[in-house]
Amino acid sequence: MATRKNAPAAAAHVAALNAVENSPLHKVKVAVSDIDGVLRGKYLHKDKFMSAAEGGFGFCDVVFGWDINDACYDNTKLTGWHHGFPDALARLDLATMRNVPWDGGIPFFLGEFVTADGSPHPLCPRQMLKRVLKRAAKLGVQPMCGLEFEWFNFRETPQSWAEKKGVGPTPLTPGMFGYSLLRANENREYFNALLDEMLAFRVPIEGLHTETGPGVYEAAIQFSEALEAADRAILFKTGAKEIGRRFGIMPSFMAKWNAQYPGCSGHLHQSLSDGKKNLFFDAKGRHGMSKLFESYLAGQVAVAMEFAPMFWPTINSYKRLVDGFWAPVKPTWGIDNRTASFRVIAGSPKSTRLETRCPGADINPYLAVAALVAAGLHGVEKNLKLTAKPITGTNVGAEKIPRAPRSLAATTEIFKQSQVARDWLGDDFVEHFALTREWEWRQWQDGVTDWELKRYFEIV
Repeated sequence: MATRKNAPAAAAHVAALNAVENSPLHKVKVAVSDIDGVLRGKYLHKDKFMSAAEGGFGFCDVVFGWDINDACYDNTKLTGWHHGFPDALARLDLATMRNVPWDGGIPFFLGEFVTADGSPHPLCPRQMLKRVLKRAAKLGVQPMCGLEFEWFNFRETPQSWAEKKGVGPTPLTPGMFGYSLLRANENREYFNALLDEMLAFRVPIEGLHTETGPGVYEAAIQFSEALEAADRAILFKTGAKEIGRRFGIMPSFMAKWNAQYPGCSGHLHQSLSDGKKNLFFDAKGRHGMSKLFESYLAGQVAVAMEFAPMFWPTINSYKRLVDGFWAPVKPTWGIDNRTASFRVIAGSPKSTRLETRCPGADINPYLAVAALVAAGLHGVEKNLKLTAKPITGTNVGAEKIPRAPRSLAATTEIFKQSQVARDWLGDDFVEHFALTREWEWRQWQDGVTDWELKRYFEIV
């Protein structure tokens, strides 16, 4: 019998199972996150789903053992050819049930991985976030988050892009035209589909507008508790690609596709709640900030860069970190200052929050949220004092603050040595994730780019 505490969850599970049972479709779609934040999934027959909903189902653990292009790592220990890539146990979270409006209303569920004894899998991104949130609960706080993404849109298909051999994509619209109603109206069917179908998919968008750049949009996803926020974020990225395909549009969330244009951000808004009120607000505090908020911010200022590969995960992430192109390049904070990495938005009891502006749109949402919440809660646990001064203007006051590293290799080495990261995430995850980033760096070192061809082919 359900207890009073878990009765709502039990009711939601029963409702999800009933919805699938009563669905006119004979199939269900399920998905899990890989290390890079790519949703990997499959369709299940309704009968298979009912069995999986009870005890889980096997899902090849290669999703933690290959890179974003399905090349298997040669350096990992917890998964790899030496283990034979067996099935890992995936469990569905029935509370994530949605119907996919653009796929005939098919029921959809997110899953996560557990070990043979039922404990959280140490490499599963969604489980990693839940690990951090469990520790937050012990502190008596509930992290609330809202993510926003910038992304470029192109008149391409997978086939046309392959034919172009990865060079010269055609932007959806020309020119630099931020907040343009003209550009939004030019592609209003796609624009409205994002708003309407995402809402029906339980991914509500608070605001959608064009950004400055050819074919670039920005979407702010409605805030919620942290796990739901990360679910919404990963579903938004995949959903935008699936909706876009219907209109002959290819969205790209890579951090910096062209050196001439600003990069694509993945800003993360955060606050802490006690279940009733925003604990970041204090009308009598400095800038309206509570002492808890100051300690949380102090934690991010102090150690967020130790988690950097979790919010700058690719080679391309670091091409976005260019002075004068909006992306913050130093671990600074400021009051409503968009040039700072940590923007304090001091407003009403409801709206006071921290916007961490350094992540790019190429994040794995589960890992980025886990990293930044862990950094903030480290400050709370240690009762850190906010001694760093806020910057003003364009990094005025940050002259002596070191710049963030400019390569994945550099941040990965810092991450691997971080005792704070190991404390919050566990040794197994830190070791494995660091090895995957070292692999990514090696692939870059072995590659020959068009920049090199243009620079050296004829002249040297």
